[in-house]
Amino acid sequence: MAREKLGSRLGFILLSAGCAIGIGNVWKFPYMAGQNGGGLFVLLYLLFLIGFGVPVMTMEFALGRASQKSIIKMYDGLEPKGTRWHLSAYAAMAGNYLLMMFYAVVSGWMLQYFIDTASGKFAGQTPDGIAKLFGEMQADPITQTIYMAIVVILGFFVCSFSLQKGLERVTKFMMIALLIIMVILAINSIFLDGGAEGLKFYLLPDATKIKEVGLGNVIVAAMNQSFFTLSLGMGSMAIFGSYLGKERSLMGESVNIAVLDTFVAITSGLIIFPACFSFDIQVDAGPPLIFVTLPNLFNNMPLGRLWGSLFFVFMTFAAFSTVLAVFENILACCMDLFGWSRKKACLINGILLLILCMPCVLGYNVWSAFKPFGEGSAVLDLEDFIVSNIILPLGSLVMILFCVNKRYGWGWKNFTEEANTGKGLKVQNWMKAYMTFVLPVIVIVLFVMGIVLKFK
Repeated sequence: MAREKLGSRLGFILLSAGCAIGIGNVWKFPYMAGQNGGGLFVLLYLLFLIGFGVPVMTMEFALGRASQKSIIKMYDGLEPKGTRWHLSAYAAMAGNYLLMMFYAVVSGWMLQYFIDTASGKFAGQTPDGIAKLFGEMQADPITQTIYMAIVVILGFFVCSFSLQKGLERVTKFMMIALLIIMVILAINSIFLDGGAEGLKFYLLPDATKIKEVGLGNVIVAAMNQSFFTLSLGMGSMAIFGSYLGKERSLMGESVNIAVLDTFVAITSGLIIFPACFSFDIQVDAGPPLIFVTLPNLFNNMPLGRLWGSLFFVFMTFAAFSTVLAVFENILACCMDLFGWSRKKACLINGILLLILCMPCVLGYNVWSAFKPFGEGSAVLDLEDFIVSNIILPLGSLVMILFCVNKRYGWGWKNFTEEANTGKGLKVQNWMKAYMTFVLPVIVIVLFVMGIVLKFK
């Protein structure tokens, strides 16, 4: 059967960006900036994104386009005989399932918060009342299961249509709507009374905060965020590379996607920080920022119910765009591995993920006694740790080594020929030493630091 292709370059960019743009950009980026000294963290994040996010993404796109396969079969046609690079693909495929086991649940939270905000559930609540509502949501396994099931069933329903009529069409609409909503929310926040102080905090380095946290920790935090924001190492980008024609070179496309991803991350800060400063709300609240801090903020804001509803629509779109992209990767793996039709793969995986998401749902109630990393942690934290700190960095390391190793891997020549086919920004030969010797070391450092900091 001929491989499906995307209908347009815009579709490819928005799909790939949709995969990269998710809860991490909007939920994690602002509170990480808040905790790590504002402007310096943002600057370091941008530098690291260019330094290794773009090169690794280019490699993943090149492997997908050259193989015309999902990650599960990607190495088979490219690896030299007798080598075992393809074994890493099973860990990558498992990583996609593991990511969705908690991501679909959190996406359900976003959907529930949109409905609750729009219906006025948070109106008139005290800060303690809003915190209590978040706790009650997590303690209710039935409601969580319903919203998670809506996300899973709707996601596989969209993916069950052909690539162009389902995934590409829906993601294009969601991503364009997401960008428009973000700009509207950011303009509203910036012009609030007191919003200028929030901008100052966000865009200018805070020496006191940097000293308190430690410059080394700020650097590691920015490096981590820039790497994990693009979801590299599990084949999520490779699958879209396999649907891409040869008209454009791949480094240029990687830059476009990184720019979109960065725009969303930075604009989310423009929404959150001025508003927090305007209403004197803590900006470094950590993960509760979205679910506890912001509903308080919208309660105090003129037309807060409207702005809050728009914000959680935007959050739902950001989350669902990633869900669709990773579901597509899972489906492509199953179709390549077992020869299933698209509809059969959707049905089987839909049922499977409804079951696999339950540990995360139950981790906050029935199984709440299980605290993998001590007090305050749950099943979600364990699943997130395995994906973010083990599978993503090690998967990326395998791809880098495969692309630069001539004797045992695909080799620099094959990689650059594929990456540089078409119009646009090219991989230059002077980058070879950097990608061969520096890039792997950076990823190894990230991997080690991620584990050390987790158990410190």
